[in-house]
Amino acid sequence: MGVFTLTGRVAVITGAAQGIGYHAAKMLCENGMKAALVDMDMEKAQKTADELNALPGSAGAAAFACDVSDEKKIEKTVHEIAESFGQIDVVVNNAGILSAAKIPDVQREEWDRILGVNLSGSFFMVQKALPFLKQSKHGRVINISSVAGRMGGVENSMSYAASKGGLCAITRGMARHLGPFNITVNAVCPGPTRTPILDAYSEEAMRNLKSKFFLGRVGEPEEIASGICYLASEEAGFVTGIMLDINGGFWVG
Repeated sequence: MGVFTLTGRVAVITGAAQGIGYHAAKMLCENGMKAALVDMDMEKAQKTADELNALPGSAGAAAFACDVSDEKKIEKTVHEIAESFGQIDVVVNNAGILSAAKIPDVQREEWDRILGVNLSGSFFMVQKALPFLKQSKHGRVINISSVAGRMGGVENSMSYAASKGGLCAITRGMARHLGPFNITVNAVCPGPTRTPILDAYSEEAMRNLKSKFFLGRVGEPEEIASGICYLASEEAGFVTGIMLDINGGFWVG
């Protein structure tokens, strides 16, 4: 990935212990960016940090435990990261939870929890990191939305679709408001991707999903990570307010 300049900067990646977050952190570290791995599961996050630190040429990684649905914990974690690394240049809002509940079955507790993690957690992570992003010469915010946020979803719950649609909306709004500080804000909108989050789907639901891809398969997390690395790079400095669709044609329909 020599065409992208990532060296000398620090990225905060939420939900970094597995799936898309893990692969994004790994790719960033392999290409010169230090990674703060934020996850609820500290044991998994630390294992990931140890793995990334052992990679040849790794820029370095450290693990931080945080429930991103808790604003106070976000603030504490952001300051711990800044103290540890000395700077924050990139925020990748990847932490997310999924439900496949149908409209009659969605409970208020589920609704609040999913929006609390997927949408509110992303907003407040940026808010708390903003003083550090303003100090960076190449401030980047990358929100991991979903094709569900673009078209309302297929097999997922309305709470999930609403949270991801909200991420698209705040991506555009933040891009407008943070542009004067030379901070770009973009979203990546994956289709269903081969990660543990798909465990919530039944075999029938997975068959239905695969039938909607032009390419006849779900995405691989490394494919999503490549898009994240581009948006984090110096070369993407004139790209802001976009939804980067990486979904094998799913969004086209």
